[in-house]
Amino acid sequence: MPQDIGDHLAFLYGPARARAIELRLRQMLSEHQARHRPSDGARRELTHGDVLVIAYGDQVRRPGEAPLRTLGSFLEAHAGDLVNAVHLLPFFPSSSDDGFSVVDYCMVDPELGTWEDVRSIGQRFGLMVDAVFNHVSARSHWFRRFLAGDPQYRGWFIVVDGDPDLSQVVRPRALPLLTTFETADGPRKVWTTFSADQVDLDVRNPEVLLALIKVLLFYVAQGASLIRLDAIAYLWKEIGTPCIHLPQTHRVVQLLRSILDEVAPYVLLVTETNVPHRDNVSYFGDGTNEAQMVYNFALPPLVLHALATGEARDLTRWAASLEIPSGGATFLNFLASHDGIGLTPVRGILPDQEIDALVERALRHGGFVSYKDDGHGSRSPYELNINYFDALSDPAADEPLQTQVNRFLVAHAVMLSLVGVPALYLHSLLGSRGDRAGAEASGIPRRINRQKLASEDLERELAEPGSLRAMVVEGLSALLAKRRASAAFHPAGRQRVLDLDPRVFALLRTSPDGRQSALCLHNLSPERVTLQATGQTLEDGLGVVLEPYQARWVIQTAGEGSEALVAQAPSET
Repeated sequence: MPQDIGDHLAFLYGPARARAIELRLRQMLSEHQARHRPSDGARRELTHGDVLVIAYGDQVRRPGEAPLRTLGSFLEAHAGDLVNAVHLLPFFPSSSDDGFSVVDYCMVDPELGTWEDVRSIGQRFGLMVDAVFNHVSARSHWFRRFLAGDPQYRGWFIVVDGDPDLSQVVRPRALPLLTTFETADGPRKVWTTFSADQVDLDVRNPEVLLALIKVLLFYVAQGASLIRLDAIAYLWKEIGTPCIHLPQTHRVVQLLRSILDEVAPYVLLVTETNVPHRDNVSYFGDGTNEAQMVYNFALPPLVLHALATGEARDLTRWAASLEIPSGGATFLNFLASHDGIGLTPVRGILPDQEIDALVERALRHGGFVSYKDDGHGSRSPYELNINYFDALSDPAADEPLQTQVNRFLVAHAVMLSLVGVPALYLHSLLGSRGDRAGAEASGIPRRINRQKLASEDLERELAEPGSLRAMVVEGLSALLAKRRASAAFHPAGRQRVLDLDPRVFALLRTSPDGRQSALCLHNLSPERVTLQATGQTLEDGLGVVLEPYQARWVIQTAGEGSEALVAQAPSET
């Protein structure tokens, strides 16, 4: 059983202080409930119909129209039958990091639109909003008041005096941990985990945590049905520790879960922790008390590795080890996002030489590589900055477009077949390639996969038969339709990974009630593969032939026949 709010506060701040803090928090929750009584306050249950699209508010543009309004109408027209939720990447005023250096948590960037535009998207789709609670912009009101010596904000940021030993601190970037700022009290070294413009908040101060909870409730009031806790693993800092995954950080996540369970049980928590797999899944807690969804960060590099080598062994071994602690929690599966392809999650799963091969592949295919500081002057690759289509298929290679699309579709078929809720980045859904020129012009490697698209150009390309975009959308649409139609893909259903052939990723999905099953076969190699019957895995006496990069899903319902979906691009003419 999850502990109550008072228990969480006592763990974080001690019993003597917890009572007063809880009284103030309870007042905040009462005021929220008095103002915002949802028509349906029931707990949100995930289903096989849940699919997210990830998009920036200005990713699709139309002259003379607020970008958020353009995005909403574009998704309505082209993705309304494919997805039912939108992860709307930070749409707040920001000073850097494409939205993740938030100047004001409760404003919409006027360049993007208004809260009315955000709420409109949330009324048509489920809405996932980023809670960027580890840090704020150096230009934010909170930090400017701190610099000015305002007593109210004096303890809101982490000031480091002297020269303590910080060698244990886990570093996600190859950048300085501390940044010196001029304050009313003179120069001060302040904790900046991600950049000098992203100043870490000090949640050891209960005033800071209460302020963040107020922001959380504001997002709920604006229609958020999912809250993404960005970079949450770094939230609580204690000098002399690694300052990542601390017990206090987990307890803050549990506190936020308890708050939402009490005042908005229909809102789900999603943790974003781009870390080794074992640490990542720790944010499930016991399956009932932390995140309902955890990003499956090991999946993108493992699928890329499997298709790069033509072998599914490592992917199969890892997938067979996946465990979900309860029917109320699951993975958020994805292959691409606004960020790069993280490598840290597969350290310990893939050998170092295989990770190095992925780095070399990304560079050969026109991408970039970002590094993190390992301490003592050394660094290691942190993520591949490359569009996922390009990571799979070299843009400079003389290879048929159909082959490239098939490779892309089978990768997504793997992702869509796995237990969890799938999320597709808008550029993947639309079959985009990388924008290396944009990355080079900005000096920001991640912008290789953040291109802004003109609505008119998109409409034209999507309407052109045989175009890359049309082929990808057609193939993904077929996979998504089949997935939504079968309860075998329910997040609470069973999953059995099968070892049939080193080149094939295979699994058997079964609905929670046991009535539907889906045999999902994915040929991750450039070779034709024939699978022989193996007892209950395939129909007796039947040999299944998989063409190169072909996915085949066989759906069977108890008392009825079976039907198959073969995912492959149409033949080129």
